[in-house]
Amino acid sequence: MSPPPPPPRKRLILASSSPFRQDLLRRLGLEFRAIAPDVDERAREGEAPEALARRLAEAKARRIAQDHPDALVIGSDQVAVLDGRPVGKPGDHAAAVAQLNAASGRTLRFITALCLLNVAEDRLQIDAVTCDVTFRELNRETIESYLRREQPYGCAGSFKSEALGIALLERLDGPDPTALIGLPLIRLVGMLEEEGINILQSEA
Repeated sequence: MSPPPPPPRKRLILASSSPFRQDLLRRLGLEFRAIAPDVDERAREGEAPEALARRLAEAKARRIAQDHPDALVIGSDQVAVLDGRPVGKPGDHAAAVAQLNAASGRTLRFITALCLLNVAEDRLQIDAVTCDVTFRELNRETIESYLRREQPYGCAGSFKSEALGIALLERLDGPDPTALIGLPLIRLVGMLEEEGINILQSEA
């Protein structure tokens, strides 16, 4: 008798509207849907940055899970920290100038939380990956020139490391460069393997 066919692969959903996270996930060659979760991302009083990132990554995945009971859902959230305080998305030019002035010659820590939720079995894997980003000494002319060209007003820390923002940096220290962009692929590959998805031994 021939062996039974393998069970069908669960649908993979990325709980994010971020084009950066979607582009990263495409690198793995897997079919997936991206759905924006409706989650309140405000920090709770006294909540530590890593705890915030982990809570929001899980909350995003569980929000999507409510409507997709047979899926594997990826949730991710990132918090930037300077002097122990979160550094958010600037939203406008003036706030971005202030953030880059504060970061000049200093090191920001980016904490990227990642979770993979097997909805049907309520099995959750969750972790956080850190990356320390040290900036060059930045003068006003450099900051203004960069912001005019890239306008990273939706990015925590006011720069895009995957684009021109790399010119602002002196060094990066962390185990996974994709974590800084918003989705730690090295850790995600391991999580997917725990769910029976081997990236290099399966078709997309």
